[in-house]
Amino acid sequence: MTHTTPHTVRGGLLAALALLALGASAPAEATLPGNWLYVTVTRGDARAGDTRGTLLLCDPPQGHARATEACAELAGAGGDVGRIPLKNGMCVQVYAPVRVTARGVWDGRPVAYGHTFANRCVMAARTGSVFALPD
Repeated sequence: MTHTTPHTVRGGLLAALALLALGASAPAEATLPGNWLYVTVTRGDARAGDTRGTLLLCDPPQGHARATEACAELAGAGGDVGRIPLKNGMCVQVYAPVRVTARGVWDGRPVAYGHTFANRCVMAARTGSVFALPD
């Protein structure tokens, strides 16, 4: 009889999930049509923060609470999140970090974006609706 500890089991499960995630993402990327991004928002310290994510599809807009707005903003910026025009720039100077990432395809080109903002207001001012995920 082999004795396993909870730590060993948990480590094995995490490794299996990581392999499944890596293996599942490549075929999904190859088969998704049109413009799309997988966006994530992490509040607080990335090691202990709350992370949410969703798939934003833009042909037609869906999968995201504000997909129509986000897709229009991305279309205006050529799919480059960093080129979305600045919105209301009046934000309080409270440090409550928010880390965002976006990965996907726009007009046949790979998209990768990541940035940490001082707070949610600054994030929204710089990225529009792209990372407007429900709490």
